[in-house]
Amino acid sequence: MRILLALTLATTALAGAASADQLRDRALEIYKPLPSTTPAVADNPATPEKVDLGKALFFDPRLSASGVFSCYSCHNLTTGGDDNMETSVGHGWQKGPRNAPTALNAVLNEAQFWDGRAADLKAQAKGPVQAGVEMANTPDNVVTTLKSLPAYVDWFAGAFPGEADPVSFDNMAKAIEAFEATLITPAPFDAWLNGDDAALSDDAKAGLTLFMDKGCSSCHSGVNVGGHGYYPFGLIEKPGSDILPEGDKGRFAVTETADDEYVFRAAPLRNIALTAPYFHSGKVWDLDVAVSIMAESQLGAEFSEQEVTQVVAFLNSLTGTMPAITLPVLPAETAETPRPTTMVTP
Repeated sequence: MRILLALTLATTALAGAASADQLRDRALEIYKPLPSTTPAVADNPATPEKVDLGKALFFDPRLSASGVFSCYSCHNLTTGGDDNMETSVGHGWQKGPRNAPTALNAVLNEAQFWDGRAADLKAQAKGPVQAGVEMANTPDNVVTTLKSLPAYVDWFAGAFPGEADPVSFDNMAKAIEAFEATLITPAPFDAWLNGDDAALSDDAKAGLTLFMDKGCSSCHSGVNVGGHGYYPFGLIEKPGSDILPEGDKGRFAVTETADDEYVFRAAPLRNIALTAPYFHSGKVWDLDVAVSIMAESQLGAEFSEQEVTQVVAFLNSLTGTMPAITLPVLPAETAETPRPTTMVTP
């Protein structure tokens, strides 16, 4: 009897292991674990000096005309890499048109912004600095500000050696990109993909199975579980205007192609549990509700309460560990530093 029981238990264990291996093998056809080293970026080799400079610039509010807003203002690294607001507040306390995406793991996206208008983080870094509703500055004023601070002049020279005039708007963007490329957050899902069976709960594994079986992974795939490809929001059933504002036609603003109306880049889902509210409109605060809306609008499906719970358990497994970041000490202003522009409340 004992021998039979032992054989039964061993057979059950082997079957469970085989099932886990099959699920992992299937998942690895769709997903890849995060890289163990900082991803390289095109035409911008990283050095410690460049990363340190980029970190200082990321936190420096003097890149804005008012001296109030920095990259960190909308991409708070303590709250999931975004600002947890429906839409961000910028110069003159204006509200931006879209929800701020997370900066975490953003280097892994195919393109930046909800409409993909920036090819990479270098291009993305320049946009908010110049946007009137965000930092409202100009490239010339940014360069003048940076050159007025001797420490920045030295840091740029160290980060871009051999250049005759290293303090430039382009190099500002390259440095910020180099820093943001370090914002990689390994999660339990990565440990599980790498072979740790205990890294995911049974609910998370069931949620992953549903995520693949139901078709969510058709858009949300790859190393960033999304962040690539452009899809209509409302592929099967268009959400109401409270969630999908009629005035924001998404990628159409970039391509001016009718087929791109209400088309958006698939959101990367890493750390999604930390980045409410959801969607480009920022109208949904509950992840369970967001999952149900996506099921209805993109798949034409109605998930049961248990299915939603399991999918959310899988999404929670994408919450990663932040790299340790020490706040930079920024150089003080000098007599040559441009004074902040007065912010006018609209």
